[in-house]
Amino acid sequence: MVRRLASGTTLVLASHNRGKLAEIEALVQPFGITVISAGALGLAEPEEDAPDFAGNARLKAFAAARAGGLPALADDSGFCVAALAGAPGIHSARWAGRERDFPDAMARVEREIGGNPDRRAWFISALALAWPDGHAETFVGRVDGTAVWPPRGTNGFGYDPMFQPLGYALTFGEMTPEQKRPLTHRARAFALLAAACLD
Repeated sequence: MVRRLASGTTLVLASHNRGKLAEIEALVQPFGITVISAGALGLAEPEEDAPDFAGNARLKAFAAARAGGLPALADDSGFCVAALAGAPGIHSARWAGRERDFPDAMARVEREIGGNPDRRAWFISALALAWPDGHAETFVGRVDGTAVWPPRGTNGFGYDPMFQPLGYALTFGEMTPEQKRPLTHRARAFALLAAACLD
């Protein structure tokens, strides 16, 4: 049975990524839920060793829920390129290295695509909502588009400047947060979560 999260609940956002935190906080805000980041609680990031986005989201959510003693919401997301058989995928952050050098990661994507004319790309987001007792709900969202080069725009974060969603002339990096937010993989996953779990 799906478990719901009541208005007034305090929720741990199990991420140390400022861009993700800002997006998720904006999505949660209308539901009367108080959010606190894992970083603010001093919670460590667990090893992400699951084979898929949903598994990694659950790992992070459970770790934060148990350490914080509160329900926790975690996102695992990534940039996927058809010409690279879905890579970087779950390794999207790792391609940016310890320094989170996303310009370098985007350049690597372009190098590996090489002369392949297939520029199809997509973002995936898995959101896991977990409770300290071990219960969890998981929702997955996807947005399709094109990998563009050179990257365009300085907004957003991660691979946003090289992703142009289908039907739009701007990359995520060129869109304002208000333009981008309803189009994202994270917003799509959150819409499913909200319909199932939020009042």
